Amino acid sequence: MKTLYLSDLDGTLLNSNAKISDYSAKIINRFIQSGGCFSYATARSFVTASKVTLNLNTSSPVICYNGAFILESGTNKMLLSNYFTEDEVGFIADTLCSHDVYPIVHAYVNGVERFSYVAEKITPAMKHFLDSRIGDPRHRTVECTDDLYCGDVFYIACMDTDSLLSKVNDIFSANKSYNCIYHKDIYSSEPWCEVMPVMASKANAAVQLKNYLGCEKLIAFGEFFYIRMCMLI
Repeated sequence: MKTLYLSDLDGTLLNSNAKISDYSAKIINRFIQSGGCFSYATARSFVTASKVTLNLNTSSPVICYNGAFILESGTNKMLLSNYFTEDEVGFIADTLCSHDVYPIVHAYVNGVERFSYVAEKITPAMKHFLDSRIGDPRHRTVECTDDLYCGDVFYIACMDTDSLLSKVNDIFSANKSYNCIYHKDIYSSEPWCEVMPVMASKANAAVQLKNYLGCEKLIAFGEFFYIRMCMLI
C-alpha cells in the first residue's frame, strides 16, 4: 500500500530556530531514497518554505499558503490554485477597513507573486514578519488601501491586536465563503488572523495531493485542525 507521509513545518518538522535538524533530514532523506513518499504542508510561501527545507531531498509536490497552492517542488509549477473572487476581495477590504485593520495581502500582480502592505500602517507583528524577509523581491509597499488589493488575491494575513482580530475573525468565520485561522504566531507570539478562500485548506490539499500521487493512505503530522479531517479519509 503506497502511503503519503505529510508533515507541517513550523512547530512540527522545524525546530525552535526554524530549521530542520540534521538528524531529521537524514532520516527523511533515507526514507525518500528507499522509495518512500514524503512532502510537507505549510502556511509559508514556496519561497520561504524552500529556504528552510534545503536539506530535504523530496521531489514530491508541496502544499503552501495553508492549501491555497500545490506546487511542484523543483519547478514551482502550480498543480492546484485557489483565489478569491472579486466580490470576496471587496467584502474583505470593506470589513477590514471598517475595523481599521491593514493586512498584508498576498496576490499575483501582473503575473508576479507579491505581498502588499500600507507602509504607514505597519504593526509590531507585521514588522517582525517583514524584517524576516528583508531582500525578498515580493515586497510591495502601497500608500493607500485602494492599491492594497490589486491582482489575483489568494491569502490575507492580518497582524494586529487581539481585540481587533477577534472581531474580524468572528465575521469571516461565520461566512461560508472563507477559511479563517486565528492564532498566535509560533515565533513572535503575536496574534494573527489569516483569511483564505474556503477551498484553501491543508485538509483539502492533502487529499488532493494524496490522490495526485496515487497513494492509498495518508499519514499527516502537525496541527490537529487538519489531522483530524485527514483521519476521515
